Amino acid sequence: MVLERPVTPNPYDLLAPVPSFAVSSADVTDGAPLKDDQVADAGNTSPQLTWEAVEGAQSYTVTCFDPDAPTPSGFWHWVLVDLPADVTSLDTGAGAEGASLPGAAFTCRNDGGTKAFMGAAPPEGDQVHRYFFVVHAVTEPTLGVDSDASPAVVSFNLAFKTAARAILHGTYQH
Repeated sequence: MVLERPVTPNPYDLLAPVPSFAVSSADVTDGAPLKDDQVADAGNTSPQLTWEAVEGAQSYTVTCFDPDAPTPSGFWHWVLVDLPADVTSLDTGAGAEGASLPGAAFTCRNDGGTKAFMGAAPPEGDQVHRYFFVVHAVTEPTLGVDSDASPAVVSFNLAFKTAARAILHGTYQH
């Protein structure tokens, strides 16, 4: 007998509400399956993202989270912090290890242990996974973490410093 895990809610619906703004991508279509480029064993490349400037934002943080991973805490695929407030887009591949980033931006360790984007990699035969690409407009010029911060610490800081949030999600299943 195979037991199905219940689909978890959108994890961002569980947070204190903040205004939203638009985000789009040449590489990810909201609600649609990810292209091979965003899959770990295919392209393993972070997507292009473009977002609206948010009045009052002093920096941005970009994350990619899979709430459907077979763990109680989901799986963080990408955590990019301290993007300058005048940056409103990232090129395809900006999440590569050692990529040149604008201003003082840097990538924190993902749940796979690297300081880079890690593509979709759900277990073979598992349910469809959702990958939430989120741009957080931050009220401070820096989030106050360093590159060794865990995604949980980054998220905790974002809970108190997010002025607005833009969400785009793709899906993937092996």
